[in-house]
Amino acid sequence: MFRRKSLGLIAAGLAGLSTSVLLPDTIANAQKPKPVELTLVSYAVTQGAYSKIIPQFAADWKKKTGQDVVFKQSYAGSGTQTRAVIDGLEADIVALALAGDTKKIEEAGLIKPGWEKRAPNNAIVTKSVVAFITRPGKPQIKSWSELADPKIKVITANPKTSGGAKWNFLGLWASVTAKGGTEAQAKTFVDKVYNSVPVLPKDAREATDVFIKQGQGDVLLNYENEAILARQKGAKDPYFVPTDVNISIDNPIAVVDKVVDKRGTRKVAEAFVAYTFTPQAQREYAKVGFRPVNAQVTNEFAKQYPKINKLVTINDFGGWTNIDNKFFKDNGIFDQIIKRK
Repeated sequence: MFRRKSLGLIAAGLAGLSTSVLLPDTIANAQKPKPVELTLVSYAVTQGAYSKIIPQFAADWKKKTGQDVVFKQSYAGSGTQTRAVIDGLEADIVALALAGDTKKIEEAGLIKPGWEKRAPNNAIVTKSVVAFITRPGKPQIKSWSELADPKIKVITANPKTSGGAKWNFLGLWASVTAKGGTEAQAKTFVDKVYNSVPVLPKDAREATDVFIKQGQGDVLLNYENEAILARQKGAKDPYFVPTDVNISIDNPIAVVDKVVDKRGTRKVAEAFVAYTFTPQAQREYAKVGFRPVNAQVTNEFAKQYPKINKLVTINDFGGWTNIDNKFFKDNGIFDQIIKRK
């Protein structure tokens, strides 16, 4: 009887030991962080950069925290994306073509004031300038003034939907005022240019397709980074960056506070924003033609970018609120110009 009891106790002990051996794995599985999903909403021409940056960040985050990050991504014209986010597209992060669009999302109550100060470099993650893209074997356009020639058909996107097109418009305007011209002279010049615009695509990428794939126009106004990227992909179209006067195209990135607080994704969203300013991420922007904001990477890619003698900034125009009210609101200067076409 004693033997039977002893065997029973041993069996029970083994059963208990077996359970205790499995327990650490159970605990490990329970403690493993659940995957997190982020939605990045950006403007059309950034997709090439983020296709590289996102996997790098996800691997870095997994290494540091053990957590998987899955990204949903949306790309379209900056103005279109801004309206979509305001109307309900739930973005954890917005990387738009201009701070004015991010400001509109702030004014809609989705981003807290002061977002510029919560990221490095006042939240400007990349820069660019305006470039003129022309055709092989055709006359090359190398000055702003040539764009007013009625024989030159200019392709540019619609500033009502495209951030890039707003930059183009402001570059045209500044090419007159930055050289001492009056606003009346600037308006006359820009009016002449838009009289030669046959179509207004909705964003910079579509404008490129109209020019390259559809063969419309004699010159395309676009981001310098688009011209560089096209050349890297084998395009033969010549491009010229006006260096006498150009505009600093400053592109911001921000966390959408209302969304990340609702989803509980603030920590990883803020980490992603911070990651975009690292040398690793800045190199990916530079590889597809953006002007980096990291000094080290700027030096590495310095030969890629011509020096601009007079670089006009948004502050020279009085800020985005003043710009939108003056140029792009309904019945503003842009609408006045288009109605006269």
